[in-house]
Amino acid sequence: MKIFLDTASRELIKKWMGTGLVDGITTNPTHLSKEGHDTKQVLRDICTMLPNCPISIEVVEKAPDAVYNQAVEISKFAPNVVVKIPCLTEYLPVINKCVKEGIKINVTLVFSEIQAILVAKLGVTYISPFVGRLDDIGQDGAKLIDDLMVIKKNYNFSSQILAASIRSVEHWRRVALAGADVVTLPPAVFESGVKHQLTDKGVEMFDADWRKLGKKGLFD
Repeated sequence: MKIFLDTASRELIKKWMGTGLVDGITTNPTHLSKEGHDTKQVLRDICTMLPNCPISIEVVEKAPDAVYNQAVEISKFAPNVVVKIPCLTEYLPVINKCVKEGIKINVTLVFSEIQAILVAKLGVTYISPFVGRLDDIGQDGAKLIDDLMVIKKNYNFSSQILAASIRSVEHWRRVALAGADVVTLPPAVFESGVKHQLTDKGVEMFDADWRKLGKKGLFD
């Protein structure tokens, strides 16, 4: 499973990239709005920090022609950029055109199997189903990932299923069991996944036992 960080915070990206576990970054307009006015510099820094990892940047235009023009502009911003486009009917021709021109596309705000099938047929690089937002309306968001992995296998689609809107470690666990190609995690969920109360308790016990020896170093 590839792990992306869902953030535009350069501080948090720097913190977690040192683990060697970050395979990419997903940003969106909400994330960028929290990082100051100079979004171009923020995105430039992120692309430079992880030059060999995919960095998803979302269009903010609305009219299809404008979305296409901005998608082309974003695709030229850095070699590792992936363009995020929402899964809307009016954008399907735009997505199709971009894919045919070799632009890597991440279709975002996907909420159903049929939406995913349609954009998979277009050959997009990533499909981003939103797990947590489905939970918000009383549906089982992680179950959608189960279904999409079956559909991907049935039809041998090349698009990668990128589980998004991950709200908890339990979400992360379930999409991992489903076989999602990628999960994009808020840094707080990433950190929660690393921790376990029994790990902390075990370290405390080992330290207490070692102190009983009155030694400083292992080989003293």
